[in-house]
Amino acid sequence: MEFSAIQIAGILKGEIIGDVNVCISALSKIEEGKEGTISFLSNPFYTHYIYTSKASLIIINKDFVPTGPVAATLIKVENAQEAFAQLLEMYNQVKLNKTGISKHAFISDSAKTGGNLYAGEFACICENAVIGNNVKIYPQVYIGDNVVIGDNTTLFAGVKVYSEVEIGKNCIIHSGTVIGSDGFRFAPGNGCNKKIPQIGNVIIEDDVEIGANCAIDRATLGSTIIRKGAKFDNLIHIAHNVEVGEYTFIAAAGVIAGSTKIGKNCMFSGQVGIVGHLEIADNTVIAAQSGISKSIKKKGESYMGSPAFEVSKYRKAFIHFRNLDSLVLRVDKLECDAVKDLVSEL
Repeated sequence: MEFSAIQIAGILKGEIIGDVNVCISALSKIEEGKEGTISFLSNPFYTHYIYTSKASLIIINKDFVPTGPVAATLIKVENAQEAFAQLLEMYNQVKLNKTGISKHAFISDSAKTGGNLYAGEFACICENAVIGNNVKIYPQVYIGDNVVIGDNTTLFAGVKVYSEVEIGKNCIIHSGTVIGSDGFRFAPGNGCNKKIPQIGNVIIEDDVEIGANCAIDRATLGSTIIRKGAKFDNLIHIAHNVEVGEYTFIAAAGVIAGSTKIGKNCMFSGQVGIVGHLEIADNTVIAAQSGISKSIKKKGESYMGSPAFEVSKYRKAFIHFRNLDSLVLRVDKLECDAVKDLVSEL
């Protein structure tokens, strides 16, 4: 699709400096701009690129004043980064606006589907599933029996949703993710490990986004719950009966063991591991590769290390750890000197 500077400026409520009729058909980074693309400048670190960029249109902040000639047409707005993000969102809506039901998709006669459903090739919607309006189900998605999916939710190619799972409105679930597989629970003894049936489900509330290749286990009894607005990166594992609070962010390769309760507005960096049956307070921040082995009761604290403890204490302890070799040498020297003094006295 092609847009003119006038159309873009109208959408962003911006002021045009340059050719009002210049057209663009793609977006680009300012340092990689090409003719026919639109970019933006908000970070002063990239200012020098505005004078060399080949982009046809560049969005800038109102208070930016060029100090040299600029070949591109400029659009001045209050906040260039937010304006460009608005364009990205529009572009994504157009790009991902899939419609229709493929003749190769399977939808059970007992399933209920809302309006404007997209179902791609070899998508499978099983018995008694309930699918809301404007749902997009990409190729090779499996939706099990009695699954409920709310309006405006998107499941990208290859997502697998086991039976009884409930997914809210406006959710995004990326390729390869499995929701509702059995929790890892066995009863060892008498020379065998007997599997404990997992008869609960998974509930994912509204506005949740789950990255690629995540695994969210169904509960043994009751529900594994991902609360409203939570955001998961790729390769996250959520075990049975875990509860993740509203608007909590978990970065790549995070693992939360069974029955742990995570509070609201938490932020976990990559490769954080949390053992089972703990409680993590609201607004907790956990640094990358940390291991949490005890409950965190106080809200708003930051943790680091494995086993993790408060960031301020960890940093002080790390200074000593980093200097451990020199400390050992000092102690060895003191012991050696003490032995010499003792020998001389004898």
